[in-house]
Amino acid sequence: MTRIGLYGGSFDPVHLGHLLVAQAALEELQLDRLFFIPAAQSPFKPTSPPTPGAIRARMLRLALAGWPRTEVDLQELERGGVSYSVDTARQYRGRFPHARLFWLIGTDHVPALPRWRDADVLAELLEFVVIPRPGATPQPAEDRFRIHQLRGFQTAISSSEIRHRVMAGQPIQHLVPTPVGELILRDHLYRADAP
Repeated sequence: MTRIGLYGGSFDPVHLGHLLVAQAALEELQLDRLFFIPAAQSPFKPTSPPTPGAIRARMLRLALAGWPRTEVDLQELERGGVSYSVDTARQYRGRFPHARLFWLIGTDHVPALPRWRDADVLAELLEFVVIPRPGATPQPAEDRFRIHQLRGFQTAISSSEIRHRVMAGQPIQHLVPTPVGELILRDHLYRADAP
């Protein structure tokens, strides 16, 4: 049976922590393919508009260049508006009707799963894979959700930390893939004085 991984998020910017999660998921879940799915607008961050989708997609493509079994899926950016996981999950079930679908989520999202849009549908369509966070205690989930714990490579890198470092003029070269860092600096992304 084909095993498909779905990794949604803002990826604003994509960083080495995201890539370590991807590496662990590919290995531990024995995925045939892993799709990175940048959100148009996260329902969890309604007042924080992200960097334009075209720029985030470009950073993802730079970060994943040469990575086998990984792809960037722009369906949520193309749909626009608030990105709901259930819409994306339905699309993947239609595209891969017989595959096992694994959705990667942060440990902080586990208690909120019952409040996700069409949670019962998500519970039927997906198996959830919880990304470990340093110092975070695994959260219990309702029985209807199929939950796996990723062992992974625990890291505390966050996109918001990288944005703050750029604004403060601090280096980011060991936090993001080199071509992503070069793009951020060249195009003055995340700077207070950005054009």
